[in-house]
Parts: sequence; structure tokens; C-alpha cells
Amino acid sequence: MSSFIEYPRHFIAPALLLLLCVVAALLPSNWQTAFIFQREFACSEPWRLLSANFLHTNTMHLLLNGAGLAMLTLLFQRDFSPTRFLLLLLTSGLTCTLGIWAFSPHIDWYVGLSGALHGVFIGGAILDIRRRLLSGWLLLIGVVAKIGWEQLHGAEQFLAQLIEANVATDAHLYGAFGGLLVCLWQIKNPAEAGS
Repeated sequence: MSSFIEYPRHFIAPALLLLLCVVAALLPSNWQTAFIFQREFACSEPWRLLSANFLHTNTMHLLLNGAGLAMLTLLFQRDFSPTRFLLLLLTSGLTCTLGIWAFSPHIDWYVGLSGALHGVFIGGAILDIRRRLLSGWLLLIGVVAKIGWEQLHGAEQFLAQLIEANVATDAHLYGAFGGLLVCLWQIKNPAEAGS
């Protein structure tokens, strides 16, 4: 019988990321404001393009993203070394906020990890497909269908109520695109992608 956690060291980066999000949640609100993605400050304070991914609107938002992070870490633990995971997550997070800045002028501010998590999901599904696992195709179809549904119909209203903000569905699309880019780069350059 195999262990539930087969690659313990692959949990280090996600655990540190979750700790970063918890620490960010404990910061005084006036400090948090300096790290939120706000359209008007995106050029003059570019750190917000990355730091916004680690902030959340409330505790429920943090718990939902934390649960998503834990699920993806368990699901794709064999695929993501700490280096590969950080590359995928940070690139997906940055692609998410850059996409919002460039293509979603209706979004004035953004916080949350969900865009980056969609990138991790896409990356993991594609790596499973490369390993010839049927589950990779099922996961990819599922996440693409979810993103497509959100683009056509928006997010479920109960989620907006839980996180006390509108769900930035465009963030999921842009984060997923970032995950796709990283995964394609890793396939083309396996030696440079980290093990």
C-alpha cells in the first residue's frame, strides 16, 4: 500500500506559500493596502503584480484558496519539485495580474491565489497527459470547461458572498494561460525546468 504523501519534500514550497498567505492575512490593513493589485499603481509600484496573489479578501477566501492549494499539491505531488512548483505558481500569478492589467480594464483591484492555482492545475494536467495518464485529459477537460463556463456565465453568486467580493473569473483564465506557457516551456527545456 502506497503512502498518501509519496514525495514529502514536494510539500515544502506549497507549505511555505500557505504560510506566506497566512502572514499576509495577519498584517494590519493599511500594510495590506500597499500590496494589493490596484490598476492605478500597477506601473509605479510593480511589486503589486506579484504580491496581490498572496493576499485575500477575508478568512474564507484564504481557506478556500488554501484548500485548493492542498488539493493540487496532493494531486500533482509527483509532478512538481519545489523548484518547478514555485516557477509554475509565480509565473501563473504574474500572468494573472498582468492579464488583468492589460485585458480587463473593468477590474480595478485584485487579490487572491486562485488565478495562480488555475495555472498549477493546467500545468499538472498537461504533465499527466505527457505521462500518458487518462486522468490528465479528464482534469484538463474539467478545468477548461470550468473556465469556459465562468467566461460565459460568471462565477457562482454564493462564492462572491463567501469571499465578500466579486470573483475575478478573468484571473482564472489568465492564470491558466500562464500555467500553459510554463508547462510548454518545461516540455521544450526539461533540463532547465528543475527536477
